[in-house]
Amino acid sequence: MPTLPREPRRQPEAAMPHRARRTAESFGRDAQRYDRARPAYPDDLVARIVAGSPGPDVLDVGCGTGIAARQFQAADCSVLGVEPDARMAGLAESRGLRVEVATFEAWEPTGRVFDTVIAAQSWHWVDPAAGSAKAARLLRPNGRLAIFGHVFEPPAEVAEPFAEAYRRVAPESPFAGQPARRPLETYRAGYARIADTVRGTGRFDEPEQWRFDRQRSCTRDQWLDLLATTGGLTSLRPDQSTRILDVVGDAVDALGGRFTMHCTTLATTAVRTDRP
Repeated sequence: MPTLPREPRRQPEAAMPHRARRTAESFGRDAQRYDRARPAYPDDLVARIVAGSPGPDVLDVGCGTGIAARQFQAADCSVLGVEPDARMAGLAESRGLRVEVATFEAWEPTGRVFDTVIAAQSWHWVDPAAGSAKAARLLRPNGRLAIFGHVFEPPAEVAEPFAEAYRRVAPESPFAGQPARRPLETYRAGYARIADTVRGTGRFDEPEQWRFDRQRSCTRDQWLDLLATTGGLTSLRPDQSTRILDVVGDAVDALGGRFTMHCTTLATTAVRTDRP
């Protein structure tokens, strides 16, 4: 008797985060806290991107509240943000950034082109193949695409209580199965995959991988503020987030109310070829 073809296996949202729109658009729940808690990017990174770009016109994809955009403005760039969450966009606009509300895939450039396209902690919410191809179309010849983000490595005494509390409080969440601490190599592999999609457009020179390392001291309140703005918590009910943060707060208190962690900023960057 004939057999039915198998349905293609559905990829989990963790493997294709750009499809997880509920999480992607949850950060505006507390835009003020997001803007306050999320750290800026290394000055050396910004300076290197600006120095390697042919001009001052920057498009910030998924600009959020404008944290990276303000750094580029301070470096004498003219920045336009594209942001799907109107709440985040509104705060960015209140601080002097021009923002158009749309997902990057749906956004209409209406003939505009740029010297630099950046995505700060946001490219995983963009369809990777479509995003790379669109960035190539938006860049002037020799323009630069720069995709970057932070990796925080809190000590095990903080990370493990968080993971255990998350599994207990929100076992149904797709984030519940993640390990307490993911190796830096996991993130580096993600940026290597970004380089593959950029390379696959045939419109860029060979992508480069950049890395910036620093130590960051966090108080209890600073760490809880930052954690509360991450996708694993913004997508939960407020009571669930509070229970998890209470556990983490106790863990930081046990360390004397603060800790030092390693922070790595990774980047994939490539220059658009001058070929048409």
